[in-house]
Amino acid sequence: MELKVIADRGIVDFGNLYRIGKVMRKAQAGENITIGMIGGSITQGSLSSTPKTCYAYLVYEWWVNKFRNSNIQYVNGGIGGTTSQFGVARVEEDLLCHKPDFVITEFSVNDTNNLFFQETYEGLVRRILTYENEPGLLILNNVCYNDGTNAQEVHNEVGAYYKLPMVSIKNSVYKEVEEGRLSAADITPDDLHPNDKGHRLVADVVINMLEEIYKKVMEEGTEKEFFLPEKPLTANRYMDSLRINNKNAEPVSNGFVKDTTVQENITEFFRNGFTAEKVNDTIHFEVEGRNIAAQYRKTIKRTAPVAVAIVDGNKENPVILDANFEEDWGDCLYLQNLLTGGEKKKHTVDITVTEADETSGLDFYLVSVIVSDR
Repeated sequence: MELKVIADRGIVDFGNLYRIGKVMRKAQAGENITIGMIGGSITQGSLSSTPKTCYAYLVYEWWVNKFRNSNIQYVNGGIGGTTSQFGVARVEEDLLCHKPDFVITEFSVNDTNNLFFQETYEGLVRRILTYENEPGLLILNNVCYNDGTNAQEVHNEVGAYYKLPMVSIKNSVYKEVEEGRLSAADITPDDLHPNDKGHRLVADVVINMLEEIYKKVMEEGTEKEFFLPEKPLTANRYMDSLRINNKNAEPVSNGFVKDTTVQENITEFFRNGFTAEKVNDTIHFEVEGRNIAAQYRKTIKRTAPVAVAIVDGNKENPVILDANFEEDWGDCLYLQNLLTGGEKKKHTVDITVTEADETSGLDFYLVSVIVSDR
C-alpha cells in the first residue's frame, strides 16, 4: 500500500492547531525554535543503529529541512523502561527547562491501558501545556507489534479532551502487519522496538501529520486560539510530582550512602540516589503529599538485596522492594507505589534492607522518592 495512505490512517485527530501554528510561523519567520521529545525507549532510540536514525531525530530533521532559515535545537527526553508516572516527575528537569516550542509525548507502550496511567498521562500533558512558554504538543501512540496492545485508548481520551493533534502507529503501520502486507520481523527484532526501517516508518507517520498541519496553518489559517480546560479530565493528582534525591534532600541515613557520581546525561539514570549493602541499613524521609512512590534499581545480576518500605510507621503493611529483576533485557529503573490517595499531610517513609548477599557485591540502589498531590 502507498505510504501516504498508510500515514493518513495514522491521523487520529488534528485537534486545535493554534500552538503548533505559532511554532511553524515562528520558524517560517526565521526565529529560533526548540523541538523536544519525551517518552520511553523508542523515543530514546532503542535498537536504532545510530541516534540519528531514531524516529525522534528524523522528525527533528523534518523541521530543519522545512524551515531552513530557522536555527532549530533538538532535545530528546526519552528514557527506556519508564512510564508517564515518572515522565511527569522529570519533564521539567529533562525537557521543559530547555523551553521547547514543540513537544511530542510517547508513552503508549510503557503505560498500561488503565485509569491510573490515564491520570499520570494527563498530569504530564497538563504540566507541558501550562509551562510558561506554552509549547505546542502532539501525542504519538506507538504499539506492540505482536498483539497490537498499547495505551492509546486512555491516552487519546486525554488528547481529545485537550484538543491535541494525535497520531497512531497502531492505526497505520501495525495495520499493515495485522493484515499481512508488512512483516513485523522486517521492522522490529523484538516486536516492540523498531529497527532503522521501523523508526523511519514511525517518523513518516508523524511527518505526514506535520505536513498536513503545515498546509492547514499556512494555506488555510483556520486554527482557533487554544484554551486550556479549567477542570481536568481525571483527578489529576500527579501533575505536581516531585522527585526527591540527594540533590534536594538530606534524609536521615544509617548505612545508606549518597551516590556522588556525576550524571553526564539523562539516560545515566542510576545517579544522585542512595546505596546500601547490608541487612538493617535504613534511610528515613519526611515528605508531604497524598501519593508516594519509591524508585529503585532492579538488576538482572544475582543476588541483589531486598528492602521493605514502611509509610507512617505502619509495619503491618510493608511494601517489598525486591532489587532482583526477572526480565533479561537489562537493569530496570523501577517505580513502586507506596501510598496512593492518602491524607494530604507530612508522611514518613522508612526503607530498610532486609536481605543481602554480601558476597555478590551488589547494592540496593534507591534512585529517588517521588511525591505528588502536595
